[in-house]
Amino acid sequence: MSNFNYAPPDVPLDMVHEDHELLLVNKPAGLLSVPGKGEHLADCLIARLQVAFPEALLVHRLDMDTSGVMVFARSPAAQRHLGLQFEKRHVKKAYVARVWGEVAEKQGHIDLPLIVDWPNRPLQHVDYETGKPAQTDWRRMRVDADGTTRLRLHPLTGRSHQLRVHMREIGHPILGDPFYATGAARDFPRLMLHAESLKLRHPDGGKGLLFRAPVPF
Repeated sequence: MSNFNYAPPDVPLDMVHEDHELLLVNKPAGLLSVPGKGEHLADCLIARLQVAFPEALLVHRLDMDTSGVMVFARSPAAQRHLGLQFEKRHVKKAYVARVWGEVAEKQGHIDLPLIVDWPNRPLQHVDYETGKPAQTDWRRMRVDADGTTRLRLHPLTGRSHQLRVHMREIGHPILGDPFYATGAARDFPRLMLHAESLKLRHPDGGKGLLFRAPVPF
């Protein structure tokens, strides 16, 4: 990570939804969700959002390299409500990924416990003794002409780098992944992982809502 050069995209906020309690934003790839350590890592989605909405509060995160839908709260009460939904796994998340190789099966379930790989952090790895439970459902969308596959991924847990490690472990790393892909699979302009949709309940009244951001690749 020592040679890492943070160059976040200079693009306007892409608002998906806003109301009195919720802010939904389509995060671009290459932008941190929250500030990193040091002034050079200060530019991030929540800082940009708080320019327009100073009251915006963090609820969850996406990896810097991942694009897609993120929800922020506009009050502490909404933040607590949404935080509990994530904690109890009531929020339904769907991602689209392009992965290396032709995936033969139509769908599958991955159950591999994960924990940080301390000597190589922030990387994660599978550990059956000390890892935390991590489950992902996946469904094949299509195999492309170049021999790669497009999948829709549904994480049932929210571990760090979960989808990225799980895909690597089944032999189909996500294209463009600087951490877990190797060789030609890594040689893409960005991580081909996008948070396509979030299904949650509105903090004010509990109505079920579905928010989407179009897949950019």
